[in-house]
Amino acid sequence: MAASKSFGLKAAAMDDAAAIKQNKRRWALAIQFAVALAVLTLCVLLYAPRFFSAAPSPYGSIPGFFSPASTSAASSSSSSSSVVAQHLDGLEHAAGEGGADASPEDQPVVLDNQVGSPCSSLLNNTICCDRSDYHSDVCFMSGDVRTDAASLSLLLFPPPASASGEASSFAAVEERIRPYTRKWDSYVTKSIHEVTLRTARPEEVSGDHHRCDVRHDAPAFVATAGGYSHNMFHVFNDGFLPMWLTSQHLRRRVVLVALSYNHRWAGTYGDLISTLTGHRRHVIDLLADKRTHCFPGAIVGTRYHDYLSVNSTRLRDNKTIVDFHNFLADAYSDDIVTGEKPVTKTKTSTTPQKRPRLGIVSRKGRRVIENQEAVARLASSVGFEVDIMETATGLPMSAVYETVSSYDALVGVHGADLTSFLFLRPGAAAFVQVAPLGITLLSRNLFGVPAARMGVHYEQYDMGAGESSLSRRYPAGHVVVADPARARREQGKGEWELVEHVYLRGQNVSLDLGRFRETLVRIHSWLKEQQLRNPGV
Repeated sequence: MAASKSFGLKAAAMDDAAAIKQNKRRWALAIQFAVALAVLTLCVLLYAPRFFSAAPSPYGSIPGFFSPASTSAASSSSSSSSVVAQHLDGLEHAAGEGGADASPEDQPVVLDNQVGSPCSSLLNNTICCDRSDYHSDVCFMSGDVRTDAASLSLLLFPPPASASGEASSFAAVEERIRPYTRKWDSYVTKSIHEVTLRTARPEEVSGDHHRCDVRHDAPAFVATAGGYSHNMFHVFNDGFLPMWLTSQHLRRRVVLVALSYNHRWAGTYGDLISTLTGHRRHVIDLLADKRTHCFPGAIVGTRYHDYLSVNSTRLRDNKTIVDFHNFLADAYSDDIVTGEKPVTKTKTSTTPQKRPRLGIVSRKGRRVIENQEAVARLASSVGFEVDIMETATGLPMSAVYETVSSYDALVGVHGADLTSFLFLRPGAAAFVQVAPLGITLLSRNLFGVPAARMGVHYEQYDMGAGESSLSRRYPAGHVVVADPARARREQGKGEWELVEHVYLRGQNVSLDLGRFRETLVRIHSWLKEQQLRNPGV
């Protein structure tokens, strides 16, 4: 009996020892697991932001683009916030706070893509204007930018850290700008609305007058839909090409804020607007929209290089006019509706054709080709498939793009409609401009030089006196017809009046078919060579 009790005690002791050893092993495993979990958590905290945060912009960060919302700003003003209601394609949201998203101070910001610009290294919470160009002024604002429609102003607010009274680090600045690309032209410039850019005053910072009604996560891009917006040349030369030049490096991360906004402009060029900003319907009418819009920065005005041109040496990313052509293709080359059938640009422009396709721009009113039917027959006899391209038809711009991009060659008398040469295929198409009497150099500068830079084969047909209707209007030997250059010199300061009323608005064209045939033959031969070198293009 005693032996059995002793054995039982020993067995219990052995069981206890085994249990203790097993518990120690479990604790060791638990400690190892905890250490491994801590290491894994540390790795996630260190490296996850690299994979899950948005990529920085190509030339430096834009204030407020990717930084988290400022909790201090939200907590300080949430009690008095106003919530205005709508989401538009993710670019704006109802504001529940009085301050913009905060970025680190003195962080380099590149809103300006221009080489050598004083504003290309803009620091946070500053305003910078470049007024060195002959054609246009451009201003930039980095930081908490808010609209004030009543005074047509953009106000720069200090970061939350200095909103309580650190005025010494936020100097008062005010700039005024008329955002248009013809500042030398006082006649039209005075019709462009002047925008004021300034730092917010202390009483504005401390008050509730400029609380954010709508907050945007991309900078404002202020441009005008006014000026000489009545024809295609000025819409592209003064408007959309400079707008693209100024903002393309931001890759659609801008909010278009328009002066002189009108629905016809927005409707006609909606495809370009959406390709420029990423949002077709989202354009802020600065004159009519009384809400306070808040942005992490602003660009006011546009860059300008030359007539329908892009100077790659003046851009940090070396873009060219071919890149602008590609921008237009992005806007218009998706399914284009003509009649009832959708047609794609790729299908029309790359289909092999037995005869080169030539489009003749048919003008109405002035600078009309009076023997247009004979010219069309002539072109057909040379070997072209001829299409008469009617103008002022009211067709959407996408339809114009579809038509012109299908041509191997474009022929037309100098005029705004020739801006459509931008739709021709670089390196594969030809362009013949008929230069009326008295404006040969103007014709070459406005369309010839830009076309050649885009890689389009260009020829200019300079009219003789007998091909102009002016020869019937003026007596034989009159200086206006016999020597236009001298006639212009003799006008002195009134030279442009002569050009506008006589050479631009006062003549039509009757081409010398024998002489013009030589031009068409050269173009046809060049196109045939291109077809042999690049079959199917």
